[in-house]
Amino acid sequence: MTGEARAGYPPPYYLVLLHFPVCNKNGDVVTTAVANMDVHDIARAARTYGVQRYYIVTPLVAQVRLVEKILAHWQEGYGAEFNPSRREAFQRVDVKTALDDAMEDMARRSGKRVRLVVTGAGLSNNALSCETLRDMMLREEDAYALVFGTGWGLAAEVLDRADYRLAAVKGVSDYNHLSVRSAVSIVLDRLWGR
Repeated sequence: MTGEARAGYPPPYYLVLLHFPVCNKNGDVVTTAVANMDVHDIARAARTYGVQRYYIVTPLVAQVRLVEKILAHWQEGYGAEFNPSRREAFQRVDVKTALDDAMEDMARRSGKRVRLVVTGAGLSNNALSCETLRDMMLREEDAYALVFGTGWGLAAEVLDRADYRLAAVKGVSDYNHLSVRSAVSIVLDRLWGR
């Protein structure tokens, strides 16, 4: 599917895993390393929940090459033959060096204005619920980019440019240190799960 909506299927939306600019535990803006598990697990969740494209954003050339090598293995190499369902998920993955590059690609692919939606463990003020965001996505003509941060969360410059903030995933205890791939899966299921 290349962007057309059908009954019971989400409208065009995109997913970004941002490795810069994000914060470390001291609040400094840093670049984090790409985790192989995030590439695999989020790609599979993205495919399951109708994400048009999953962007991994890192400015580090060595990390871009690493992601490209992983993608090539599962898209064209032995992995594509060994596990066709993994290949199908990886066909929706792209690596970019900046958030703006990913946003431009989304606008080009969708032909729509792209709304930036950020989320993170610390977001609660003025944040939308998944239900409210889903209703907006179904009602409006725009495309949406869900941006997840690595490290200790998105830098202020990303939060400040967002069109919307999505409420943090909260469990039943005060412990709130989910892996980003867990948080992505939970959010996608709350948005589009049946």
